Amino acid sequence: MRFTKMHGIGNDYIYVNCFDQQVTEPEKLSVVLSDVRKGIGSDGLVLIMPSDKADFRMRIFNADGSEAMMCGNATRCIGKYVYEKGLTAKTDIALETNSGIKYLKLFLKDDKVELVRVDMGKAVLEPKNIPVNSDLERFVAQPVTAGDQNWSVTCVSMGNPHAVIFVEDVDSLDLEKIGPPMEEHELFPNRINTEFIRVIDSHTLQMRVWERGSGETFACGTGACASAVAAVLNGFCSQDDEILIHLRGGDLRIVYRSDGTVLMTGPAAFICDGTIDDSYIEKAKEGAVCRS
Repeated sequence: MRFTKMHGIGNDYIYVNCFDQQVTEPEKLSVVLSDVRKGIGSDGLVLIMPSDKADFRMRIFNADGSEAMMCGNATRCIGKYVYEKGLTAKTDIALETNSGIKYLKLFLKDDKVELVRVDMGKAVLEPKNIPVNSDLERFVAQPVTAGDQNWSVTCVSMGNPHAVIFVEDVDSLDLEKIGPPMEEHELFPNRINTEFIRVIDSHTLQMRVWERGSGETFACGTGACASAVAAVLNGFCSQDDEILIHLRGGDLRIVYRSDGTVLMTGPAAFICDGTIDDSYIEKAKEGAVCRS
C-alpha cells in the first residue's frame, strides 16, 4: 500500500489515495500505522476518496481507531495533496467530510501550495447539537469538575465537539493527567476535544490541545477555530477580526465572522512518500485494538 505522510503545523497524519487503491478495515489500520514504534507514527489515518457531492471526500481515523468527523489541519493537507499530486488543477476545492462540505482556497507560490484557507462553516453553539448534556441555550463559561480540577468551560462544535478553557499559563499544564477526565466526562456523550488557551491580547491566543482518541497533539485546526469563537463569546476578542493562534506546531489565523462562519488559514507540508508491505499490514491488524 502506498502512502504519504503530511503535517499541518505538527498535526501529522498518514494519507492514502483511494482513487487507485482500496483500504479495508481502516479503523484497525489506523491503530497499526499510527504506532510510533511498530508502525509509521502519526495522529491517525486519512483517506482521500471520490465524492458524488464534492470534488473529493475525506475520512479520518484517530490513532485509537475511532473515526473523527473532520480535521481542519487535515483538510489543508488534502488541498495541498490533490493539487501537487495532480489530482486537480483547481485552486478552489469542495471537500466532503463527515460534518458536511468544506470549501478550500489554495494560495500558490511557484506553483506550490503555500497556504490553504478553509471555510469551516458555522460554529455550533447549542449544547444539544455539540453535543453537551445541558439544557442551557449556550454553554459559555460554565463550571465543570473533571478529575480533581475545577474549570470554567465554553463548548463549541466545528463539526466535532470542543471544550475551551482559558488559563493564565498553558505551558505548565500536565495534559496527560487533566486531558482524559475531561475527554471522558459524562457531560459529553461523544467525548470531547479540550483546548487550553492563554489570552495574549485581543488578537492573539496561545493554545494546547488534548484531542479525543489521540491525546495531546501539536495542533488542531477545528480546535483553533473553536477557541477563537470561545474567545469572542467570553469577550476576549471581537468578531470579524483576525485572531492569530500560536499552537505547539505553528500558527493559524482564524476569523469568526458576524454571520457565524469561521475561516481558518494556515500551511500544510509533505514529509515523505512510502509503501507498506501488505503482509505486514494484515499481520499487524490481527493484533490491533481500537475503540468500538
